Amino acid sequence: MASNQNLLARINELFGEKITTVEVVFDETTVVTTPQFLLEVARGLRDTPDLRFEQLIDLCGVDYSTYAEEDPDRTATPEKRFCVVYHLLSTAHNHRLRMKLFIDGEMPVVSSVVDIWNSANWYEREAFDLFGIIFEGHPDLRRLLTDYGFIGHPFRKDFPLLGHVEVRYDPDKGRVVYEPVSIEPRVLVPRVVREEGFGDRNP
Repeated sequence: MASNQNLLARINELFGEKITTVEVVFDETTVVTTPQFLLEVARGLRDTPDLRFEQLIDLCGVDYSTYAEEDPDRTATPEKRFCVVYHLLSTAHNHRLRMKLFIDGEMPVVSSVVDIWNSANWYEREAFDLFGIIFEGHPDLRRLLTDYGFIGHPFRKDFPLLGHVEVRYDPDKGRVVYEPVSIEPRVLVPRVVREEGFGDRNP
């Protein structure tokens, strides 16, 4: 824990108001910045000799649109809907750091960090595909897990669970096409398993 506190003190000293929140929770070090200062903070974390977070090991998106409903006892509900989370590693100093920033809007936009950490390339494509987060400056921002013609972003909380279209390959058009679902949608209800009488059964 002392190491984490020293790390946060150094980050506070280096970035000041460019970091809005710094905390250690369950021995996990987290800092929160803003889209405005993302690239400056990211380069500083990578290039400062006593920090040297030279590796981005993960990047993901989060949709907080139902955050207050799912956990109403929490008081620190984010004001922004979407969050981008960066997990950083310093192999030189054996430090880990989580960096977060919150963004809003139906088409949220944040700067790409591919020029800082090349490993962000496919992570940013995944977050774009699943959450619709636009990474400005990305060299090849296109869908990664869904089809090129896919409509919507599946990890958004308002994405329909049952779906309204089905996918098939059309040999005449030479591509995948989307059509209205041809079967009547239904909700699968879990089967109730009764315990009565099970004790009398022979194995």
